[in-house]
This record gives sequence, structure tokens and C-alpha cells, in this order.
Amino acid sequence: MVAVQARTCAPIVRAFEQGKDRAEPWKNGFTNIPGVRVPSTIGDFLILKVLRESGGFAVAIDDEDAEEARRSVARSDGVHLSPEGAATLAGCRKAIAEGRIGKNERVLLFNCATGLKYPFSFTAITLDRHEPIDFGALVAN
Repeated sequence: MVAVQARTCAPIVRAFEQGKDRAEPWKNGFTNIPGVRVPSTIGDFLILKVLRESGGFAVAIDDEDAEEARRSVARSDGVHLSPEGAATLAGCRKAIAEGRIGKNERVLLFNCATGLKYPFSFTAITLDRHEPIDFGALVAN
């Protein structure tokens, strides 16, 4: 098992790397990946236990790497990953690059939602509900 979190909001990664059984809340944590914006959790001790007992690990990724993963899968496979699903791919790529996962190992990644909930680049656009929407800009991203 592997836990993937954003580098800017990674309490599980920090606790795992420090060998702790509990994760301290991440102060001022932020990421553009909605499903991994979890600065604290009541199940931290369970997550950390599962990671260790399974021989897994925790990895932190940058939002930009998740966005690149989302775009590359859309181009190559026509699949519109959710930001969280793209984060798992970015985490897998990072783990392979670091040698934590072998290039020939089998890996199962979970894409827990559809990217249709997020029709635009989640790192490039901020919508203001008080302003008109520039639909052309959304499509370009």
C-alpha cells in the first residue's frame, strides 16, 4: 500500500518518514488537488499501520506533476482522470524514479472519480463566482 499526498499538505508522509504512529496536523496545508487536501485525520494511526504492515510507504508529489499526469493520460489513453487519480499516477512515477517501485513490478492505481467533475486544469484556473466565465479559457487549459 502507498499513500500519496501533496508536498504542501502531507501529514501522513511526514509521520511515516519520521517513524511516528500518529500524524501531527499540517499547519496551513494547501493543494489544488481537492481529495488530498487533508491536513489532519482521525484515522492517521490506521493508515500508518497499514502502510508499515504491508511493506508500503508514503510519497509526496507536487500539484504540477499530478496535472502533467492527468494531461498525459488524457492524450495517450483518452481517459480523464480525477485530480486525485492523477496524483496516484504522479506518486507512482516518482516512486519508480526513486527506485521504490521496480520498473517491471505490477502496480494497481485507483482513480476514485471522474475528471468530468473537474473539466479544466486544476492548477491553472481560478474561477470567481462574481465574474463572467470565459469558457474559451477553460477549453484552452
